[in-house]
Amino acid sequence: MSHTLSARDEDAVELMDDPAADPEMLARTYARFGTVNAIVSGQRDVYEDWVRPRLSRTSLTRVLDIGTGGADLPLRMLRWASREGVRLEVVAIDPDPRAVAFARSVSVSGLVVRAASSADLADAGERFDVVHSNHVLHHLDGHAFGALLADSERLVAPGGVAVHGDIARSRWGYAGFAAATWPFERNLLKGTFIRADGLTSIRRSFTAPELAAVLPPGWRARRAFPSRLEAVWSPGGDR
Repeated sequence: MSHTLSARDEDAVELMDDPAADPEMLARTYARFGTVNAIVSGQRDVYEDWVRPRLSRTSLTRVLDIGTGGADLPLRMLRWASREGVRLEVVAIDPDPRAVAFARSVSVSGLVVRAASSADLADAGERFDVVHSNHVLHHLDGHAFGALLADSERLVAPGGVAVHGDIARSRWGYAGFAAATWPFERNLLKGTFIRADGLTSIRRSFTAPELAAVLPPGWRARRAFPSRLEAVWSPGGDR
């Protein structure tokens, strides 16, 4: 393990990625994602920066959420769009059947949950105005990382954008997450993988220079709040 956080700990494994992970703990983890991600994932910023500018009262905007987990971000986006009276469809995909089963347990107008990969949808010719993932990049090895970005380029419709958000690895981020979640370890986060896996995720994640160095041409690394990174691509190279 990299105690100094000076380098990515690519060998660290998150508990919830274990196929034999306790199903009750996993379900509680998915159920709590919405609360935690609302704070650490900049969900409102993602909506305001990338989705809202493309929304319309007359035409349907399509968003793809890759590795959706409990589909907490799609649910929030649809709620915000509904309040604004604009048309939005979010296709939430995950290759893990456990995540898909949980996401499908909530029925909301505009949410489509699929057991699929980004390659499946790209091969089928699907197109989206926004292609998004949250906390997925740090899970991927080099080949899978490149494949996801290549799939994203195929999936983005003209005028659209691909945005893959992740944690920025830092001592401040690690210490901050550890301190902020410690008081809730015996109540809100009890019986979940969130605290342990969150710390592991930070150890596995990129710094901004590291992410910029591995992005292919046309992609850019963008810093975001709080302690977040975004890998961004659009067909014309613009926002």
